[in-house]
Amino acid sequence: MADLLIQINRENGGIAGQIAAELRDAIRGGRLVPGTRLPATRDLAADLQVSRGAVVEAYEQLVAEGFLTSRVGAGTRVAPRTPTAPGAPPAAARRDPGSTGVCGSYYGHRPTSPDLAHFPRQGWLAAVRHVLTTVPSDALDYGDPGGVPELREELAGYLCRVRAADVRPENLVIVGGVAQGLSLVLHVLSREGDLSLAVEDPTSINQVPLLRRAGARLVPVPVDEEGLDVRRLTGEAAALVTPAHQFPTGVVLSPSRRAALVEWAHAGGRLVLEDDYDAEFRFDRDPVGCLQGLAPDRVVLSGSVSKALAPGLRLGWVAAPPELAGAIRRARGELDLGSPVVDQYALAHFLRTGGYDRHLRRMRREYRRRRDALAAALSEELPRVRVKGIEAGLHMYLELPDGWTEQEVVRAARELGLSAEPVGPMREFAGPPAVVVGFARLPAHQAAEVVHGLKVRMSGHKIDPGGRLA
Repeated sequence: MADLLIQINRENGGIAGQIAAELRDAIRGGRLVPGTRLPATRDLAADLQVSRGAVVEAYEQLVAEGFLTSRVGAGTRVAPRTPTAPGAPPAAARRDPGSTGVCGSYYGHRPTSPDLAHFPRQGWLAAVRHVLTTVPSDALDYGDPGGVPELREELAGYLCRVRAADVRPENLVIVGGVAQGLSLVLHVLSREGDLSLAVEDPTSINQVPLLRRAGARLVPVPVDEEGLDVRRLTGEAAALVTPAHQFPTGVVLSPSRRAALVEWAHAGGRLVLEDDYDAEFRFDRDPVGCLQGLAPDRVVLSGSVSKALAPGLRLGWVAAPPELAGAIRRARGELDLGSPVVDQYALAHFLRTGGYDRHLRRMRREYRRRRDALAAALSEELPRVRVKGIEAGLHMYLELPDGWTEQEVVRAARELGLSAEPVGPMREFAGPPAVVVGFARLPAHQAAEVVHGLKVRMSGHKIDPGGRLA
């Protein structure tokens, strides 16, 4: 554990900011090398004769910026990063794309992934500890395959309060993420015969095999600037939509389209399957309620904690009309007897005590900083790239200029450590070349160097004196 020389001026105020600036300079200057363990917040506060809260705030800021990492049991350490020397390639380009870098690792090829280095370990540990010391032994036995009552109660209240849903605990089924939730819903619906399912175009190619395996016959329907083009729906039995923040385009289903979709469902006795994707993170727009709240008898709402907390928890939910909810619960019992109960109780406690809300507020601020940094760098360095869909969520939709191919951009972005996917394979209908880029794992202070590296690669090193593409 390193002793630190930190100088602060108490007359200037902003103690936390001064501590963060001193540590930042020490890391950049090499006085604190990667892997160095910093003093505990209480010890450093005592050394500096400041409040522990100021040190905690400074550490949290530097973790968010990618200078520090913090893990339970391992303390707070200088992140494994190498400062960029003048004229050297961006630091991200020197790393193995599969390696662990700052902020836990923002590498990989899933632009929708959250920054797992910010998983609220202390809060979750406290929730699990509370569960293991308070729940009766019988609670650990086989339970309701629809989920433990405490979690369904808390989720119902949360969804009504935050998503304007019309949900009762008895109509909720706890599942292993949205993927399993959709599989169960389609499994139940396909028992009634041929299941034609309208899906947004473009859409994530990762879910297509899942939907087909569950028994659905997919019917692509175009997406435009207002979301799913409801006028193109015909006699499908159901439609799968992401109205809060469509993947990959990032558009929000407009009020008129929402009304039209609900009318379509009512008119034909059809169902709308709502994937409440990216609903937690909004930046430049008013909150958008879920579609289910408008028509709880026709809309099946699916959600999870995969973006808010971590995909590996495999915790999600399905809110369905009563008869369908019962069928989904029975199907869950037939297939695997339900989700792990300790994690369910822990999430219930995390919701009830406000930990979930506090974590979301903190991450919403951090993801906005990262989005702003990447958007600003793209505007400055690559003005011919059209940036769309950034009012919410964890990804950007980039329409490419003439002469650029999706595969070339994706390859260059991944070489720089930026998560990216081509949109072409997600389409049935023609559209302009575009890529999806994730910003959740890209620290704000690294956005400029990564985008500059992308500019150099895509311009073939031909840059005019003004710093723009030649």
